[in-house]
Amino acid sequence: MYELDVAITEWINSLAGNRLLDHVVITISNLGVPLLVLVVAAQWWAGAERAKTRHVLIAAGLTFLIGLGINQIILLFDHRIRPYDVGITRLLIERTSDPSFPSDHATASFAIAAAFLVHKLPKRALFFLLAAILVSFSRVYIGTHYISDVMGGALTGILAAILVKALYRPETRVDRFITGIL
Repeated sequence: MYELDVAITEWINSLAGNRLLDHVVITISNLGVPLLVLVVAAQWWAGAERAKTRHVLIAAGLTFLIGLGINQIILLFDHRIRPYDVGITRLLIERTSDPSFPSDHATASFAIAAAFLVHKLPKRALFFLLAAILVSFSRVYIGTHYISDVMGGALTGILAAILVKALYRPETRVDRFITGIL
């Protein structure tokens, strides 16, 4: 399985080398998650079903945070070395000292997409899913993650969305208070 992980990672990273494409992918990697968060936040005042939309936005935020929290727990037990540290990929950005697995970028972006999906907002979920795939692909392309790192991050984000869906219910007192702000 490791050989397949390495082969796919090397293949995606081998696509690097075009200055324009490299610049675009690095930009997606650096700005993708912050832009997704801004797009989520901007929806606070949008839509006809404001209460439902706001509930989903809060759920997306909780999913984002819980997914990243789960990653921190995983990091207590797994310290996977980054692929560039073992000569598997050519790194296009600055080195980081963090372990490779799971990818926080993939977790964050898939958490947002999954939150919209489990709350039955399919058009928005599709937009966020495509963005999550782009962000995750960019992390392998720039050489900072194995493909399994972003797949693990995606799974963490999806599991966090399922957990939040089960625990954060609409129309509770807390939900009405939070969604009624502004």
